[in-house]
Amino acid sequence: MKVKKADKIATIIFYTIATFVTAFLSFFIIYILIKGWEALNLNFIFGESKGTKEGGGIGIQLFNSFYMLFISLLITVPIGIGGGIYLSEYAGNGKIVNFIRLCLETMASLPSIVVGLFGLLVFVTLVGWKYSILAGALSVSILNLPSMTRISENAIKEASKKVREASLGLGATRWQTIKKVTIPIAIPGVLTGIILSAGRILGEAAAFLYTAGMIAPIVKFDRLNLFSMTAQGKLSAYNLFRPAETLAVHIWKLNSEGIVPDAAKIANGSSAILILIVLIFNFGARIIGNGFYKHYTGK
Repeated sequence: MKVKKADKIATIIFYTIATFVTAFLSFFIIYILIKGWEALNLNFIFGESKGTKEGGGIGIQLFNSFYMLFISLLITVPIGIGGGIYLSEYAGNGKIVNFIRLCLETMASLPSIVVGLFGLLVFVTLVGWKYSILAGALSVSILNLPSMTRISENAIKEASKKVREASLGLGATRWQTIKKVTIPIAIPGVLTGIILSAGRILGEAAAFLYTAGMIAPIVKFDRLNLFSMTAQGKLSAYNLFRPAETLAVHIWKLNSEGIVPDAAKIANGSSAILILIVLIFNFGARIIGNGFYKHYTGK
């Protein structure tokens, strides 16, 4: 009876904590959406920002955020999954491997402003890329790679417990087992790492302040040009070496400087847009990931 009573009390406590956390998070999201709802319209979402006049939009900041997300994930996901495969399937256990895991865990706890200063010293100053999308993407990738690698390692290691011996016993090679069996089963866990990385990229401000800059220059969307200006002499929107103020940095600048007359309104609207983007990305990634998982596992 004492064990049953203790179990019931513990269950009530954990359910209460979970309900409180969920309610607090829901209140936080709803509050931001209500505060920024009046600013949400097509002119605001796709319009140009104005330096000193009211009524500006966030079109270029929104594009910069998505472009930074794409470039950063393009760097983080392959390296993170590759590192997870190596650590879970090939590295084994030893002092060097344990040291690598310790370094990954240490890097995962680094403050973003420290990584931003590192990016400023190395990518912006030493390499000479100045404030640019590439410098920002590489800096935030340093933040995301440790967690992405560790999450991928744990997901692949857990998935391989169920099927590795069976696959190898049927005559498959180790790489065939990893490619055809283990990774498809580990997709939900790997997807969690991608979602966490994407959320950090979209919400990051400190690292981008020192690497991508606080300027949103007028750009041209005429053709894919990663390295130079367009034919009209303007910066290409896809140029990796142009400064790019992301939406999170724009919110920070509005709240810290407040030069624009309607800075609070723009900041609230930008925050609401950022919350909606993160929610849509999370749900969309889950749906797509579950679809891949069911396809590969035959469910």
